[in-house]
Amino acid sequence: MIVSGEWLRDYVTLTMDMEQLAERLTMVGLEVEAVEKPYAYLQTVVVGRITAVEAHPKADKLKICRVHDGHQERRVVCGAPNVAEGQRVPLALPGTVLPSGMPIQEATIRGQVSQGMLCSQKELQLGEDASGIWILPQETPIGLSLADALDLDDVRLDVAITPNRGDCLSMVGMAREAAAICGTSVRYPVIDVKETGPRIETLASVTVEDPVGCPRYAARLIEGVTIGASPQWMQRRLESAGIRSINNIVDVTNYVLLELGQPLHAFDFDRLRERRIVVRRAVAGEKFVTLDGVERTLFDDTLLICDGQGPVAIAGIMGGLESEITASTTRVLIESAYFQPECIRRSSRKLGLRTESSYRFERGVDPEGVLRAADRAAQLMQELSGGSIAQGRLDVYPTPVPRPRIRLRVSKVNRFLGMNLSAHQMVDVLRSLHMDVESVDAETFEVIPPSFRPDVTREVDLAEEVARLIGYDKVPVTHAQVPLYSDPVDPHAQTRGELKRVLEAAGYHEVLTFSFTSEKALRSLRLVEDDVRLQPVRLRNPLSEEQAVMRTSLLPGLLQTARLNLDRGNTDVRIFELSKVFLARQGELLPREDHHLVGVVVGRRDPRPVYGAEDPVDYTDVKGVVEEVLAALHLDESQYRLTRDALPPYGDPRYGATLEVKGRGVGSLGRIHPDVQEAFDLKREAYYFELDFEALFALRNPHPGFVPLPKFPSVVRDMALVVEAKLPVADPLAFIRSLPEPLMESVSIFDLYRGKPLADHQKGVGYRIVYRAADRNLTDEEVNAVHERVTAQVLERFQATLR
Repeated sequence: MIVSGEWLRDYVTLTMDMEQLAERLTMVGLEVEAVEKPYAYLQTVVVGRITAVEAHPKADKLKICRVHDGHQERRVVCGAPNVAEGQRVPLALPGTVLPSGMPIQEATIRGQVSQGMLCSQKELQLGEDASGIWILPQETPIGLSLADALDLDDVRLDVAITPNRGDCLSMVGMAREAAAICGTSVRYPVIDVKETGPRIETLASVTVEDPVGCPRYAARLIEGVTIGASPQWMQRRLESAGIRSINNIVDVTNYVLLELGQPLHAFDFDRLRERRIVVRRAVAGEKFVTLDGVERTLFDDTLLICDGQGPVAIAGIMGGLESEITASTTRVLIESAYFQPECIRRSSRKLGLRTESSYRFERGVDPEGVLRAADRAAQLMQELSGGSIAQGRLDVYPTPVPRPRIRLRVSKVNRFLGMNLSAHQMVDVLRSLHMDVESVDAETFEVIPPSFRPDVTREVDLAEEVARLIGYDKVPVTHAQVPLYSDPVDPHAQTRGELKRVLEAAGYHEVLTFSFTSEKALRSLRLVEDDVRLQPVRLRNPLSEEQAVMRTSLLPGLLQTARLNLDRGNTDVRIFELSKVFLARQGELLPREDHHLVGVVVGRRDPRPVYGAEDPVDYTDVKGVVEEVLAALHLDESQYRLTRDALPPYGDPRYGATLEVKGRGVGSLGRIHPDVQEAFDLKREAYYFELDFEALFALRNPHPGFVPLPKFPSVVRDMALVVEAKLPVADPLAFIRSLPEPLMESVSIFDLYRGKPLADHQKGVGYRIVYRAADRNLTDEEVNAVHERVTAQVLERFQATLR
């Protein structure tokens, strides 16, 4: 919004200059983006009087003028044909830069010194006349700057108006804000309509078929107008806002739009068929040619202004080519209406058509200002173009727009703003903004905002109005007193995070798969029919069959991810997921949501060609990472069972095991069954581990805490056994660990052998036992005695022999 200081002073008395007003406007929420002095160049253009005119000795078309500038006489070479002695003319002194960008300096023209330039209206951009120099009235004081002589010492503000402040898109709207800032009052334009024509009802009619899109439509009629140019003062004011002057009728509609903020439209009444107005919605696909000559295809939600036979304007946006004002127009129908903001905003966006009218309508104009704007336009048209105004107005307003009644509590506003304002201060501010304020009690008021402020609907809006007029800089800076505390750490989530870091350190990548899957994927795991995992929770409205049920296992998602990687050339895959599975519960509406930890590995053991070989991963790779998981949970009491019946059907019984911790089954690991591998279209062997995180979490041991480094050395003894080939090597290992020998610190497997000279049903296993005492050095005799005792118990328990 461009605000002219000279125009603004017509409506309000300012107690500060425009630069100070710009600062205050910004502080009340109307940001001033620029302060401009459009006629600053006129300060060095003065009123001069031609005292003599002489012929140029070397140019027939040039003259040498002697011009008095109020202080001295200057010689000016001029080629204008209308110069004459005694004229008062605009003289551009050296140092002036004209609007065209041309600098004026003392120069020599055809051998004669020229000490300035005599200017035409067009050269000063103060008119269109370029035929000669501008002859000023004889009473114009000599030596006065042209800006002062023509009262053009104007300052303009470029104000950014927020979408909720449509009331400020006018000079009167800005005057209201300025008056509230300066503590003065607004001088509204004096409207005096002289109605001398017949009753308007006998000449025209208005029908509103869509009162939702058009709650109010008013019209005035003026006859006998003469189309011509607008006076200079109106042209100048329109141009100050960036609007080009067209003719006296159209200029009045634009002038009232800028003055009062109410968009208007002027129809050539004689070109309205059946002499009536109908407001209706367009028919989808309907065509209409707008004022800019473009044929537009309308939508079924586009609001139209029609005559008795067809559309003549797109409501609130642009008029039609067939009803525009022309030089032959003698009768004008003035439209002034209130359109629903949402309707105009939607149509403007769909049609890709933005105008000054739509810009205001879509932000909301004053429904109670419709008649005032129509009267103001009729008054100005009569003054500028003659004619007679028909008696009365057409005003269709079936359901007046209500004004809210808002309760204001002084204590609530002070608490909201962090201030300590009195009720009197708040009431003064609100009344300065034209709000009706009635007292309920000493601390409570009922406020009715004016009709031009549709953005004020709540108590908090009133608080904002109080704050911005009192001054945001008066709001004290305070700091919220918020006690800082943290929620206790969720051990379940913390443990999940620790295991994820363990797996990432082992070279695995975490993936997140969909919680939805397909029944086909679950059945591809070779599960038996009565398995609870084949009874998933079904979605009522699935996106597709591939995501029709809640997952009961993480394995299908990881196998599909592995296949996706293999298909794209990533042949070395190590992935895991620690997420929920959803297992249905008999008689329960909601499933059980347990966390499982599943990993899949495919490809080479070490994919780095520099350091690795081509050895593929096998069972020991997944067993190793499972041992890392158990170590992170401080679970030493684990056993791997090779019982084929206990292995899940998607595991290959030749390369797999189940895992028990403290006697409780917690998962399985091994190679994916060939049938499952084929079902998921995996081109390479895949190994997996699947752990019940909930069970592991329940069985986890606390951190053992700090153990000081041993002060005394250890003694190592090996035990090489020959046992039955079918005996799990973990059984003797667990048995040795369970023996109550205080000197035994640890035991591990160091060798596994099959072949000659052992029989086919035998194998050799080597166990390494570490002995240590915390308070002394052990002697060979002590260690030998303990080791012989341990060896004897192992041989007896497992019918083994020493190698």
